[in-house]
Amino acid sequence: MKLSTERDELLSRRFYLYVFYICAFVMAVITAYSLYVSINEYLITGKVIIGEVLVNTEFPVKGLAKLVTYLMIVSVVAWYCVTKLGTDKVKNVPKSVRSILQLIVLAILIISIYEFFYNFIIWNALITADLVKGELRLDDLFMPYPNPNTPWNLVFATKMSLAALIISAHGFFIISKRT
Repeated sequence: MKLSTERDELLSRRFYLYVFYICAFVMAVITAYSLYVSINEYLITGKVIIGEVLVNTEFPVKGLAKLVTYLMIVSVVAWYCVTKLGTDKVKNVPKSVRSILQLIVLAILIISIYEFFYNFIIWNALITADLVKGELRLDDLFMPYPNPNTPWNLVFATKMSLAALIISAHGFFIISKRT
């Protein structure tokens, strides 16, 4: 019975490791693609909207999911796999270190909550303003803040801040859990 449990744990660990590597590969490919397209756009136009290429690119066919959606999903799944793989390694972390990490993760959680709601509210307000004018532009809305020269696409900002919120909330839960 003990051998069966150990084998099951090994298979489970291998599964999480494979899924993590797949997610990491997908994140790297999406990031490399967006950097390539964004740099080319900047060199041609002198401007770039952060995340716009990820919102405008649907994969594998038009009408399916956008690259930003894939990036959000694989970020959260990769984080989950990392926590499943590293749970045993952090159980022996001293309480003082855990307390410091807990405060850091709490600060990240607070920032990600703020960023998610800020981006979502701005996006919603701009959609509403467009609807009043008789337009509907969901994916083309951006915020020229904090730097007007490099505005952020609001779909990208909202989805990635949601991923950060989920990851930091899960991280805070994990680090706060008594083992």
